[in-house]
Amino acid sequence: MGGKILLVRHGETAANRTERFAASDEIPLTDVGRRQALQVARRLEAEFRPRHLLSSTFARARETSEIIAGVLAMEIEILQGIHERDFGCLKGHPYARMLDMMADDPAYDSHRPWTWSPPGGESLEDVRRRVVAALEGVRGRSGDVVVVCHGAVMQALAAHLNGSWNGVSIPGNCGILVIE
Repeated sequence: MGGKILLVRHGETAANRTERFAASDEIPLTDVGRRQALQVARRLEAEFRPRHLLSSTFARARETSEIIAGVLAMEIEILQGIHERDFGCLKGHPYARMLDMMADDPAYDSHRPWTWSPPGGESLEDVRRRVVAALEGVRGRSGDVVVVCHGAVMQALAAHLNGSWNGVSIPGNCGILVIE
């Protein structure tokens, strides 16, 4: 590959602000989220030379991408497979509910929390496999590639590249993970 992959987490949503899992794939950015997207667009313009702009299918990522595209004068390409983790029955619930469910689930392994999935949802390991497969096609692109996606996507890819889930965290809204 001739450049970097610049993973950008989408801007803030009302679900992020209230520390809840999104109830829908179509939730928009807040005003704060739109400002974050503008700031990250200006940072991308100043610090990198992106040649491609890819986005998750989810509205919050598409809206972030549209703001970035406006600043960088780029076209957006939708990339399947880089959408947020499917949280199943946790959609719309507070983040803390997941911790309660994990603690109550006899199948939960505290030594391998990335393997746990909520009923009807995905594990972080499922996300890792999906995201790695989706990004295989990005490797052949020349120049820097901006990929607007989601926290669990960035967490899973970081774990994949590090070879370990230990110490891997989710960046804040419009945080950037640079892969060289």
